[in-house]
Amino acid sequence: MPGTVLLLAASPIGKGRLVDAASVLPVLAAVAPAILSGTDTANVVELADPLEPQAVLTRLRAAAAAPGPLTVFVTGQLHLDRKQHLPHLALARTTAATVRYTGLPWHWIREELRLRPPGATTLVLDLHADPETWRYLLTTPLDSGRNNAVHGRVAPPPARREVASPSYMKAVATVLRSGHRPAMQELHQQVLARLGAEAATNILLSSRTRHDSSDPHDAISAAVRAGRYAEADELAVRWERAAARVHGPASEDALHWSEVRADLAMFAGDAARSCRTWLTVAGARLGAGQPADAPAVEAAVDRAHHQWGAIKDAARARELGPVLAELRLRVPGRREGALDHVQQHLRQLQTN
Repeated sequence: MPGTVLLLAASPIGKGRLVDAASVLPVLAAVAPAILSGTDTANVVELADPLEPQAVLTRLRAAAAAPGPLTVFVTGQLHLDRKQHLPHLALARTTAATVRYTGLPWHWIREELRLRPPGATTLVLDLHADPETWRYLLTTPLDSGRNNAVHGRVAPPPARREVASPSYMKAVATVLRSGHRPAMQELHQQVLARLGAEAATNILLSSRTRHDSSDPHDAISAAVRAGRYAEADELAVRWERAAARVHGPASEDALHWSEVRADLAMFAGDAARSCRTWLTVAGARLGAGQPADAPAVEAAVDRAHHQWGAIKDAARARELGPVLAELRLRVPGRREGALDHVQQHLRQLQTN
């Protein structure tokens, strides 16, 4: 089965740049796609200094939906947003004051990859951090998802007015250009040997995917891969009900399974059911007192919005539109004009 490779290199334009991220892309692009992926053939998507987080999310979402192994190479720099202090990957327009709106929230990567089967996704990371984010990461590990193998490093901020080189990722490319792709753990060790003393100052990232055989996500993922969406949803329903009984219907455990069911409806092509479920999740989180700008609340409303736009039945779209519009008033999200888009589309539906 063909693999998929996503090459993402991003850093701000101007004085906020800590690393010359895009300089690694020509070196990686010189590696044969099959070697990058570790499969016989592979599709490669390249994102060089993207401007908009939504554009990156679209490409990431498409890559996550592709069958077969997925390898994501990320080169760039991390910053914390000023409001929630969560890590973001800086993009071309990102500044210290606009991280929340112009950077890619790191948890978006985790969320988009969460239903991929264990062992099918590898992240290769060469990241630099500003001083605040570096202190944060010394005590809080970077969460890249439970099912994903992660290899790479986070480097401390370079000296003032200095732009660092993505030396870890360049070393990865150099090793792979030999035409042989070793096992990822071995590749990581070879790269660290090339970095020498530089690696001693880094936070090193090297984790294999967690794969426990009593985990229900595995069975659900297998059913999805086989196209048995009803079976996958039935399994998720059981776990959702069990979590609600034990922890309460508004608990994180129960809401997690609701979110899984929303994703399953999307995979099955039922945009209306997916939208309705995401709206329910968002309402439950707000009802439990979570703030409107909490990542989980924003993600639920954003996904409901995305799925609403994919509903082909005008009557069902009209039914869900006012609920989405009401939520958008409370949860405007990070995409400028999101509420206006809902209201405009709803007016079009009502005149048809």
